[in-house]
Amino acid sequence: MSDRRLGQAIFPAAVIFVVAMMVIPLPTQLLDLLLTLNIAAGVLLLLASMNVRKPLDLAVFPSLLLVATLFRLGLNISSTRLILSKGDAGEVIEAFGNFVISGSLVVGLVVFLILVVIQFVVITNGATRVAEVGARFTLDAMPGKQMAIDADLNAGVIDDEEARRRREEISSEADFYGAMDGASKFVKGDAIASVIITIINLVGGLVIGVVQLGVPVGEAVSRYSLLTVGDGLVSQIPALLVSISAGLIVTRSAGESDLGSDVFAQFAAQHHALRTGGIALVLVGFVPGLPTVPFVVVGGATLVVSRRLAARAAAVEAAAHDDRIPPPPDPDDPNELMRSMRVEPVSLELAVDLVDLVDVSAGGDLLDRVRGLRRKLALELGMIVPPVRTRDNLDLPLGSYVVRVHGVEVGRGTAPPGQVLVLADDLAALPGVETREAVFGLPAKWVPTSHRAHAEAVGGTVVDRASVITTHLAEICRRHAPELLSRQEVKGLLDVVRRTDPAVVEDLTNAQVGVGEIQLVLQGLLAEQVSIRDLVRILDGISQRARHTRDTEQLVEAARTAIGSAIAVAHAPDGVLAVLTLDPMLEQALLASVQQGEDGRFLAIDPDQAERLGRACAERLVAAEQTGRAPVLVCAPALRPALRRYLSRVLPQLPLLSYEELSDHLTIETLGTVSLEHALEV
Repeated sequence: MSDRRLGQAIFPAAVIFVVAMMVIPLPTQLLDLLLTLNIAAGVLLLLASMNVRKPLDLAVFPSLLLVATLFRLGLNISSTRLILSKGDAGEVIEAFGNFVISGSLVVGLVVFLILVVIQFVVITNGATRVAEVGARFTLDAMPGKQMAIDADLNAGVIDDEEARRRREEISSEADFYGAMDGASKFVKGDAIASVIITIINLVGGLVIGVVQLGVPVGEAVSRYSLLTVGDGLVSQIPALLVSISAGLIVTRSAGESDLGSDVFAQFAAQHHALRTGGIALVLVGFVPGLPTVPFVVVGGATLVVSRRLAARAAAVEAAAHDDRIPPPPDPDDPNELMRSMRVEPVSLELAVDLVDLVDVSAGGDLLDRVRGLRRKLALELGMIVPPVRTRDNLDLPLGSYVVRVHGVEVGRGTAPPGQVLVLADDLAALPGVETREAVFGLPAKWVPTSHRAHAEAVGGTVVDRASVITTHLAEICRRHAPELLSRQEVKGLLDVVRRTDPAVVEDLTNAQVGVGEIQLVLQGLLAEQVSIRDLVRILDGISQRARHTRDTEQLVEAARTAIGSAIAVAHAPDGVLAVLTLDPMLEQALLASVQQGEDGRFLAIDPDQAERLGRACAERLVAAEQTGRAPVLVCAPALRPALRRYLSRVLPQLPLLSYEELSDHLTIETLGTVSLEHALEV
């Protein structure tokens, strides 16, 4: 029989037997066996709670706590029935009574009451409070943990299965502490019930023995008190074990091993405290009036242990230090040469006086911001930007930094120590060095940090040095996203799609579209600042067009058409898309001038006409921007690739959409028409 079927059969039968035991008389031999089983169950629960690494490893403990409590109460009822009816409750109870009482009823009752107080006042109350606080804190922390899981999932750090497992673990943890908060009340009620049952047994036994059986008072007290105290001890010892188990479970934090190993390992690291404690114990032993031998023996033993732990810690630290310092690499080693030759996709080089930005001990958080920037760009662009290698460069001027893409410098800026960048309409009132903001080229000024409050008071926008660098780095990554999208990264994206939408990847395979072709299409989209997050629809558009042509330019247009509504919405704040259109005559003339070259379509127009076209588009763009709008230029689908090739050189900031990419649910607002004085002649 499997473990599942065995548990389904035995556990319900055991619960039903516990309930039946409360009303069905038991023979003394069976009661002895069940009392022994109760003690064994308490010991097993205690050992199991000490060996778990985290509370959820014993998630069934609240239910076991309830069943153990019911089992104990059932045994109390059965033993009380035998004590009051026969004056005999079996050998186990009588043996515990003789061992503890030792001829004195007062001693037995005092020991029993002390056990009850320890369980009820100390252990149970503490475990109840810890479970209550743990349940509340776990519930309060759930939203933050869920957001952290979502962030890791969106950044590609974990997959859907791992995210689902973590969410289930968080939910199970909250359920566990909530159940423990309620189950600990059973232990408290059990302690109260034990005291009441003991009083009933003692008083009832005396009444039955003296009144009904005519036994002398002294003999009745001796007989029934022995059985009563024995019964109380037999039930309280397992109850105490279970209470300790509950306290260990709710106070256990997640660790790498069991409780005993963690305690020994963590105490072994406190050899300085042990040495100080040993010295203090030895000195106390020489205080007049105190026994010298016990204090000196314990203190000396503590000192010996501390010396051995210190020697072991020194050996471990030396070994770890040796491991941390690898031998210098052989400059002629081929692997070392390969590592030296490798060019990082993205690197950030800092001048020596900017190293504090990456020094965590000095409060630098630049590395954390860069990691957060990669998560943000992943959500924005739909690709994971390669890790940014950050290092110092002694050759850079003080206060400057350089961003390189594939080893080529693509951006440079300054971030002088002790200063903040201020953007304001009137910078003359602020002390500092005037400069230009690295991303948008706005006039700015580096101002000493001591004047930050003054800059904010005059309405300036204050930006700290780390934010300046990360903002510049983000803009560079957006601009060079096509170069950063490697073939290996594309393969990883396809693997993700294959797990969720295998049919899409299968269509691409049937159309014989390779990873390299998909890379070129995605790079074409990123070059126009189009997010590739909706990769499923992009790949679907590629596979459909690839049946008719393998031209990369046409595949890019097919992908744009597939996600056209998303492209248009990205340029339509509040659902209003501001557009510029081409004069119909101009558009027809441009369509007639489109020719196919080796690198794609282009406009075959003379330089004078090209200059007038660029000037006309720029004038319309400036006029629209003066009204506070950010327009897009729309044209015929067949014209868009060629016109985009031309405008990317003269007006790269002007988005160009085709009519097929306009979404039906957007409000189209036409801001003007681009026209020339004379129609182009082809």
